[in-house]
Amino acid sequence: MRRTERLPLLAWLGALTLAGHAVPAAAQFAAGPSVTLEVASDERRRGLSWSDGDPVLRAGLSAPVADGLSLDATAVTLRGSRRHGGADAVIDLGPTFVRQVGGWRLSAQGRYHLFPGGSHQGYGEVGAGAGFLIGPASLDLFAGYAPHQSAIGGDNLHVSATAAAGIPGTPFTVSARVGRSSGDSDDPLRAARLRPAGAYWDHGFGIDYLSGRWSAGLRYADTDIAPGTAEHAGARLVATLGLSL
Repeated sequence: MRRTERLPLLAWLGALTLAGHAVPAAAQFAAGPSVTLEVASDERRRGLSWSDGDPVLRAGLSAPVADGLSLDATAVTLRGSRRHGGADAVIDLGPTFVRQVGGWRLSAQGRYHLFPGGSHQGYGEVGAGAGFLIGPASLDLFAGYAPHQSAIGGDNLHVSATAAAGIPGTPFTVSARVGRSSGDSDDPLRAARLRPAGAYWDHGFGIDYLSGRWSAGLRYADTDIAPGTAEHAGARLVATLGLSL
């Protein structure tokens, strides 16, 4: 990793360390960490493939450190992703804070995205969300913002809404989502990583199955980016199989 990449990463990791040490030991969560493992036919984020349309392996770790606060890490294989400068993987690191206020579930998070195998690709973003549960159905609103960084050629804002509902008497959940990405750009080539055609809409729907520690899903993802404008930005059906430990 180059020195110029190391400095912003150290700043984000320093913030995570302070967040963990700022919590008194007496308030620490007694619950242990959770681990998830998943295989997927593609790594789609906000309608775009991060793995050039190839299958991926994903591993996640969430470690509670206080009431409502956890430190999270996720690693996904990319195997030479052209979108991310030939990176072989993406590692997402950061804290998540969740609080229930009445019927609302409020959340805030910080993430640094590290790209092993890619030069000058790492960037950070913050996000906040609000969700409401109505019987077997839920509605979640989320906004994620990446401040101006050279690795992404400007800044990036993504807002989304997701609706989901469990099918009564079954282990299935159906969901639908819509999102929009926008932002300023001072380097169109780097900005194309997250916004290959400038501002755009993404949408999708899916069905998920959960039984004990096992899960499976089938999800459709698409964008309004014109065909031929960007690679791996069109319609795609993604299958997943996961295990929680």
